[in-house]
Amino acid sequence: MTRLLPALLLLLALLAAWEAACRLLAVPAYILPPPSAVLHALVDKAPLLLASAGQTFRMALQALLLAALIGVGLSLLVSLWKPAERAVSPLMVALQVTPVVAIAPLVLIWVGLDQADRAVVILAAAVAVFPLFSGALTGLKSADPDLERLFDLYGAAPLQRLLRLRLPSALPFMLEGLRVAAGLAVIGAVVAEFVSGTGATQGLAWRLLEAGNRLRTAEMLAALLCLAVLGLLLSAAVGLVEGWAKRRAR
Repeated sequence: MTRLLPALLLLLALLAAWEAACRLLAVPAYILPPPSAVLHALVDKAPLLLASAGQTFRMALQALLLAALIGVGLSLLVSLWKPAERAVSPLMVALQVTPVVAIAPLVLIWVGLDQADRAVVILAAAVAVFPLFSGALTGLKSADPDLERLFDLYGAAPLQRLLRLRLPSALPFMLEGLRVAAGLAVIGAVVAEFVSGTGATQGLAWRLLEAGNRLRTAEMLAALLCLAVLGLLLSAAVGLVEGWAKRRAR
C-alpha cells in the first residue's frame, strides 16, 4: 500500500480535476465526457465489454504463444549455425518494420474472410515475435566466454552446450522479451481487428469502432479502460511465469 498510495492519490486528483473541468467548462459529452459518465457507460455496457475483452484477451494470448514458439524456436535453431543467423535475422527485422496494416489484407485473403479471428492472431503474433527472437538470440550469445572455453576443453556437443550453458544464460533475456511481447500482442490484436473491419471477432477494437461511429465517447473511454486492464492482466500473467521460471532456474 505504501508503494501504491502515491499513484492512487495522483489518479484520484486527475479524475477530480477532469470531472470539475468538464462540469465547469460545460464540455460537450461527445467531445470529452466526465469520469462519472465513463463509469456509468462501463457499468451499463459491462456484459458486452466483458465478452469483448475476453475475446481480445484470448486472441492476444494465442498470438503471444505463437510468437514465443516461432521466435524462441528460430533463435535456438540459428544459434547452432552462424550462416543461419545471417540469413534469418534480416527477414525478422523486415517483418518487424513492416506495418501490420500493410500486410493485414493479404493475411485476411490467405486465411479467409470468414476466419477473421485467425487473421488477427497471426497479425498480432507478427507484431510480437521480434522481441522474443531478438532477446532469446542475444541471451544465447551472452554465455560466459570462460565457460564456453571450458565446454570446448571437455569436448561438449553443440546440443549439450545449448542445453547446459546457453539456455540458462539466455533465460533473463527471454523473459524480458516475453514481457515486451505481451504488450505488443495486445496492441497487435487491437490494430489487426481495426484493420480487418469485419466485426466478426467482436473484440474491444470493434466496440471502439462502433462507439466512435455513433459519437458515444463515454463508451469509447470505457472500452479503452478495459483494454488497459487487459494489458495489466497479461503483464501480471507474464510476471507469474517469470517468477516461476527464475525459481526453477535457481
